[in-house]
Amino acid sequence: MRKSKIYEAKYKMDRDANVFWAKRNIIDYIWKSANLEGIAVTFPETEAIYNGVSVDGCSVEDIVKINNMKHAWQFMLDTLDYPIDYGYICKLHQIIGANSIYNAGYIRSVPVSMGGTKWKPELPIESVVKEELNEILNETNAMERALDLSLYCMRKQMFIDGNKRVAMIAANQVMISNGMGVLSVAQQDIEEFGGKLIYFYETGKKDEIKDFMYERCVDGENLTTDLSASHEKKINYSEEYYKKKSKEYARKNHNLEFQKEDGLEL
Repeated sequence: MRKSKIYEAKYKMDRDANVFWAKRNIIDYIWKSANLEGIAVTFPETEAIYNGVSVDGCSVEDIVKINNMKHAWQFMLDTLDYPIDYGYICKLHQIIGANSIYNAGYIRSVPVSMGGTKWKPELPIESVVKEELNEILNETNAMERALDLSLYCMRKQMFIDGNKRVAMIAANQVMISNGMGVLSVAQQDIEEFGGKLIYFYETGKKDEIKDFMYERCVDGENLTTDLSASHEKKINYSEEYYKKKSKEYARKNHNLEFQKEDGLEL
């Protein structure tokens, strides 16, 4: 049994710098995440779809998926002050699966098969998922929390489809809100990542893929931003102010409502 490894933040940014970094590279992250889940789009196609330009050769389904990922990223960046929980993850899936995935936003009630393996995940039970998520999200080490959250969402297969997309965006909410960069699997690493992911699916042993993600899948720089007087005022606002403003923005720009039981209502 190996000695427990400590996963320290590889990059240290203030939040504004990390948001800037993510927005500057957002098309690349969407393209990589799409390819990770087998959505066959090129980077130029992803860029065109993101910018609202018509693309020949792309299916309507793929265009919908890319646009949904764009909206999911925007939603995540607008709600960095929400603590992630079961309801937040379901909301992400609702956005990712809009007009694309059956019963988007709700955990699956039917079996699913996994490509490349005979292993099949158990049907998720809401109360168990909430308990397991709470255990992960109570981890004090933010890097550990982000990695474990992404791997949990991938293996648990809470939803019929789109689990990797949800996993990466949810993990990046933790990454960006803590100024640690962005989690993303590069194109040249997808095959190796996939092999390690199948091993993790079949055995439940996560050390190998977790190390791989930490060493190869964390993108960022050590950046800071100058804090103007107005910015200092903003960051000194209460947590409640952030929650209210983030929710107002989400409702206005994403036409979303939060369920009361999710703890995200105004």
